[in-house]
Amino acid sequence: MNRPLNILFTASEVVPFAKTGGLADVAGALPKALAELGHNVVVVMPRYYSIDKSELEHVVGPLGVPMGPMGELWAGVYTTSLPGSDVPIYFIDYEHYFGRSGLYADENGFSYPDNDNRFIFLSKAAFQLCKKIGFKPDIIHSHDWHTAAQPVLRNTRFAFDDYFEESATVLTIHNLQHQGIFFKGVMDVMEVGWEHFNPYELEAMDGVNILKGGITHADAVTTVSRKYAQEIQTLEYGFGLSEHIQAHSEKLFGILNGVDYEEWNPAVDPYIAQRYDIDNIAGKAVCKADLQKRFELPEWDDVPLIGFVGRFAEQKGIGLIAGVIEGLLHLNVQIVMLGTGEKWAEGFFGDIARKYPDSFACHVGYSNELAHVIEAGSDLFLMPSLFEPCGLNQIYSLRYGTLPIVRATGGLDDTIQNYNPADRSGNGFKFEWATHEALYHTVKWAVDTYRFERDAYDIMQRTAMQARFDWMHAAKQYEDLYYYTLYGKRVKNYK
Repeated sequence: MNRPLNILFTASEVVPFAKTGGLADVAGALPKALAELGHNVVVVMPRYYSIDKSELEHVVGPLGVPMGPMGELWAGVYTTSLPGSDVPIYFIDYEHYFGRSGLYADENGFSYPDNDNRFIFLSKAAFQLCKKIGFKPDIIHSHDWHTAAQPVLRNTRFAFDDYFEESATVLTIHNLQHQGIFFKGVMDVMEVGWEHFNPYELEAMDGVNILKGGITHADAVTTVSRKYAQEIQTLEYGFGLSEHIQAHSEKLFGILNGVDYEEWNPAVDPYIAQRYDIDNIAGKAVCKADLQKRFELPEWDDVPLIGFVGRFAEQKGIGLIAGVIEGLLHLNVQIVMLGTGEKWAEGFFGDIARKYPDSFACHVGYSNELAHVIEAGSDLFLMPSLFEPCGLNQIYSLRYGTLPIVRATGGLDDTIQNYNPADRSGNGFKFEWATHEALYHTVKWAVDTYRFERDAYDIMQRTAMQARFDWMHAAKQYEDLYYYTLYGKRVKNYK
């Protein structure tokens, strides 16, 4: 029987303390599932100044973090537990780097120019913290470019440190589009040696690509779905790193994210008008009427209602939706959108709402309560992403009996099975090409199924509600990968 592992998790954001995307959900949920399997997990993140330190416990004594030419910088450390667990989370407190209004950018959307130093500091601080608290990690699990320096640091600056010489490194790519590309002088801040500034490790167009270096040095690299692991090896989805990733494909694995069914479950959801489940789905009609009422739409129970929750960004297919929205509304449907993002999209959909007040409504902004209300009250859910490493809303939709309409990419392709009229199988509707025509005709197909093949729709709805993508399943796959990676590394070390 394998022994319990000491696992260090370092992430730039963790639910419920700070979140901009799916990375935070993983960093807040996966450690708890791993702890339930018997492992010892420590989570490290910055203490952004939106996190109230009065609710945290102060760790006595400052933490020294070496930063090359800047010398040793001293940070405070606070701690608490991940909600609903005994998993400790440590916050690195350094005002100069983390005492700001945003996580990565200011209120105008401009990235902080010292993001390289900020997250190299976080990556190094996690190593120093382990020694301070007496935690010797078997696995160092890093996430996205923000902590991708850790595998590089493990193999260079900390290679002969007693605390880390037998540690294995795992790097998870949540979104390859963001790679951490900076001026090459950051090599001195990382303290990894200029011999590693080459096209096979950190160098990229005479700059430093931190994610690229992490991919090179990590003992294992994961993505958040199987399909995305395949896609990032192609020119279309590789964002300039496809050949580099292909060169390291033997250590690349796709593990689908889980979701929190304690929160996303219509049987216990406190936000929706009436709770329901697969054995008593009548409450969904009440939720639909409530959704229509909240968005000031006519309460037509026989008109298919399509929901959208997400960022108004090109990645999410917002341009595709804008190009066909009026055509879709002429299908005699209602559409409700919740999100924020690109200003043109916010203005455009606001205009559409004024033009079609009986069939279209849009809330610019984000509300967790409204997100639950839309999932419960919609008949269909739209996710036409240009790329989607994992995606969560399509999984939420399945649980709420709201059939997803998705583009067959990344986690959307892994989780949604296309409707097959021959045997009425499937749990949603998929299209391959990111075109207006493909989106329009797939939505029309879904709407027609709702209207004219209601028995088939009802069967698919039950199939959807039975699907489960829980964190324990994902955690067991990570557990297997950890053991495989750790023991494989130790075999290499003793050859």
